[in-house]
Amino acid sequence: MFPLGKWITRQFTEWLTYEPDRAANFTSLTNYERLCDEIKPGDIILVEGHSRVSKIIKLITQSPWTHSMLYLGNYHQLTMAGLAPTSLSHYATSPQAHLIIEAVLGEGTIVTPLQTYKDEHLRICRPSSLTLQDRNKVLQHTLAKIGYQYHTRQLFDLARFLLPYSLIPGRWRSSLFRYHAGDSTQTICSSMLAEAFLSVHYPVLPVIENTEQGLRFFKRNTKLFTPQDFDYSPYFDIIKYPFIGIDEIAAYRSLPWDEEGFVCNEQGDCTLPVADGKDNDEIKQEIQQGV
Repeated sequence: MFPLGKWITRQFTEWLTYEPDRAANFTSLTNYERLCDEIKPGDIILVEGHSRVSKIIKLITQSPWTHSMLYLGNYHQLTMAGLAPTSLSHYATSPQAHLIIEAVLGEGTIVTPLQTYKDEHLRICRPSSLTLQDRNKVLQHTLAKIGYQYHTRQLFDLARFLLPYSLIPGRWRSSLFRYHAGDSTQTICSSMLAEAFLSVHYPVLPVIENTEQGLRFFKRNTKLFTPQDFDYSPYFDIIKYPFIGIDEIAAYRSLPWDEEGFVCNEQGDCTLPVADGKDNDEIKQEIQQGV
């Protein structure tokens, strides 16, 4: 590409990825601490972005999810499992840092700390019943993509494909099914992840047909995947960690516990424990007096 072309591409990319400053009262809908405590390697994380390109993706897909990434675990876990490539050490700020791999417009396929998205609205999509062996293959498949360029052309092809086909001039119609030199070293976030799971024959949103030989699953073109597909897929469990969860109310604390301190061997056989040489009558009296 000529220097002028590179400059134009860089300027356009910066314009697309520009994200306005958040309002002072902005609060994430996700409890990041709980998410970090529960997340597992192989989980897909969906992000609701706020950049210009995120708004375009929301408009096209009619979904709040604009970006997807794969949780890898931490560098220590990946090293112990023999999955960490040499290049990964450059991305690990500490052996225990939570790491994700993603394809980012303007940056390509990179590994970053999960903490980068601490203040974002996140959702976990967990592949149901994925074996440990296949999970490791999925991780290896995505780690092999480190350094790949972001496939900007595919992003716009996808936009054209999702628009009403009859309204688009023939010369603008999608080229998603055509081969272009260099495509093998370019990808976008959702396509990269769909390809990784399909490499172990794990379904995301397969095309299903009832043939003469019975029910058949067909792999969907990975270039057609968007972040919302992992949310919509029946093969991924959706896990949410809201900023204020109703399960954090700890309803067990509201159970009608006896407040006098009786201890029971069984129903009808309850006594107050004797402490410091006091008998039961003295203890009852202190309880009544609020001592």
